[in-house]
Amino acid sequence: MPALPVASPDGGVGTDPRITVVVITRNRRERLVRTLSHLTALPERPPVVVVDNASDDGTPDVVRSRFPHVRVVALPANQGALARTVGVRAAATPYVAFSDDDSWWAAGALSRAADHFDAAPRLGLLASKVVVEPGGAVDPVCRQMAASPLAPAPDLPGPPVLGFVACGSVVRRRAFLQVGGFHPVIFFAGEETVLALDLAAAGWGLAYVDEVTAHHQPEAGSERHGRDRLQTRNALLSSWLRRPAPGALRDTLRVLRRYGEPDQRGALHDAVRRLPAALAGRRPVPGHLEAQLRLLEDRRG
Repeated sequence: MPALPVASPDGGVGTDPRITVVVITRNRRERLVRTLSHLTALPERPPVVVVDNASDDGTPDVVRSRFPHVRVVALPANQGALARTVGVRAAATPYVAFSDDDSWWAAGALSRAADHFDAAPRLGLLASKVVVEPGGAVDPVCRQMAASPLAPAPDLPGPPVLGFVACGSVVRRRAFLQVGGFHPVIFFAGEETVLALDLAAAGWGLAYVDEVTAHHQPEAGSERHGRDRLQTRNALLSSWLRRPAPGALRDTLRVLRRYGEPDQRGALHDAVRRLPAALAGRRPVPGHLEAQLRLLEDRRG
């Protein structure tokens, strides 16, 4: 059955009714306005859902005033990456693209992504090329995905991957909701790992597609304080959530060896506080996925 038309940002019917853009934000009103200006000008005219993580700078009211056809979901508390899951549930299209409040999609990218999903029924997540602005350089993570050492899959539109950049990704809504979306133990920063593994373990394919482009313009140096500690904590928690015990122990020992570094010490203490929840949700990946993870780790050195 063909997809039903959906309301576009200008109140008409979008030219591509297959895909919605979900944007998460918290207290970054001006950057969000810039992002929405880009998204609402796309030729696909996609429906846009903004999920606000309890901003106290008036973000929801500004969006409703300046972009009346953008749907706003204002959360009473900050849910981090889980806000994307809220947005996916609110979407009514088969595919959902993610943006952050400092990222947007290139003209035509969303329709190209939807075409790939239409042609590849097993595709659960498409990782796009992310161009970092204002310089226009390609995110180094994308270069790694393009050179993925994983065996090619003829039913996928690009190299298979087990990771992605959240603000440059598109998901099949059904697949995303089937595995539960982003994991609550991780909260934010490095949240992609567990979702990628959950999709792959459920039999969905993840592929990097270079011809689909997103733009990302982070504010230089604005949020680096504490970021390394948070990412280390979440990498460790991800291991305990989804890696077999030897791999999780190996990752823990790696952090312990650097215990003298404040970020590593803090990350370990933070992880210990969340470890009971991680163990309660622990579901190690099957052997073939663990082998693929080890291959990727060996390639990175």
